[in-house]
Amino acid sequence: MIQLLFLVLFAEGVVALLLMVKIGPLRELAMRAVDQVKTGKGPATVKTLACTLSVILMSSVTSILKIQNRGLKLGTVSPMDQVLWRTHLLEASLIGFTLFLAFVIDRLHHYLRKLITLRKTGSTSREEVEKLQMENRSLREKEEKTSSEIKKLQQENAKLNEKMKKLKSETEEHERKASTAEAHVNALQKQSEELLLEYDRLLEDNQILQAQLLSRG
Repeated sequence: MIQLLFLVLFAEGVVALLLMVKIGPLRELAMRAVDQVKTGKGPATVKTLACTLSVILMSSVTSILKIQNRGLKLGTVSPMDQVLWRTHLLEASLIGFTLFLAFVIDRLHHYLRKLITLRKTGSTSREEVEKLQMENRSLREKEEKTSSEIKKLQQENAKLNEKMKKLKSETEEHERKASTAEAHVNALQKQSEELLLEYDRLLEDNQILQAQLLSRG
């Protein structure tokens, strides 16, 4: 029993050391080993072993106390009791250290797994931050490009407004000239009508004069 406890204690010490100190890939192997122990039927088996060792520890402590009480009553301790007392003390010490190291390994594994998760989360968050920064930079570039395009459109709009004003003024000038020309045409038409009337009157006078001349001749 004591040799088995020494072997278990040594194995736990090695696992605890590998979990505390990173030695190449050995920590990862130790983490995988503890993961396997904590999966499937492992937890139930570990709890059963822990309960068994606790019962043995309590039994050893009880035996130590009985031997001490018997020695106090008799005033001396026999060689057999001394051997039993030392054996139970060694056994209780080994079981206590075994349970303590098992608890330490469990806590180390828990916090290391938590640390790995936090690092992965931090790495993911860092990647998301970098992605957001890239998107922000892209949005800024698009915004600058859009702003330059808006300025260009505004300039083109200003040029078009100037052309429209110029065309409007030219149109008004053409309309004014057209109105003047129309008035002039109307005046010419009126003058032409008057001339036609005057021509008709002159023709009529001419015919009258010719008639008078014929009548006299």
